[in-house]
Amino acid sequence: MKIRLAASLQPDSIVDGAGIRTVIWTQGCSHNCKECHNPETHDFNGGYEFDVEDIKKKIDELIGQDGITLSGGDPMFQPEACNEIAIYAKSKGLNIWCYTGFTYEKLLELSLDKPIYKEFLGNIDVLIDGPFVLSKKSLDCTFRGSTNQRIIDTKKSLETGNVEVITKYDKKIKNEKKECIFI
Repeated sequence: MKIRLAASLQPDSIVDGAGIRTVIWTQGCSHNCKECHNPETHDFNGGYEFDVEDIKKKIDELIGQDGITLSGGDPMFQPEACNEIAIYAKSKGLNIWCYTGFTYEKLLELSLDKPIYKEFLGNIDVLIDGPFVLSKKSLDCTFRGSTNQRIIDTKKSLETGNVEVITKYDKKIKNEKKECIFI
């Protein structure tokens, strides 16, 4: 199976999820969020094509990593390949974070026609969902770019049938608009 990536794996990230992580930058995104910080990852024909087996070999070589983060682009445009990588990384004891411009609810809706979305969600520990919204940009939102984006415990959400937001990364933020006050 092939996957299109924007770059080689990036180990030792401390900003793309909790702990020390290796980021897998997928290529391809049609959300076109205004002022996206990775616009070079939008072109579905850009980046480089890799064999998923080669990505697994790179995962085998990782040292001192707590998990992997699938970002991009948007990993949800390549759910089969990303799911295979997530399953493999989990078998190696790594946790999985995933960034997507889709909402969790939209992914569940998409899974009605393409069950791979729900299967992939089941192999993700933490999902950061929703598009980057420039008017809601905040440097105070840990692991997110804008206040509309949520940090979701996907396993718990799938079990309960409700969106289970992880709040331990939230800060009490004071600003004029009071948009960013988390509990």
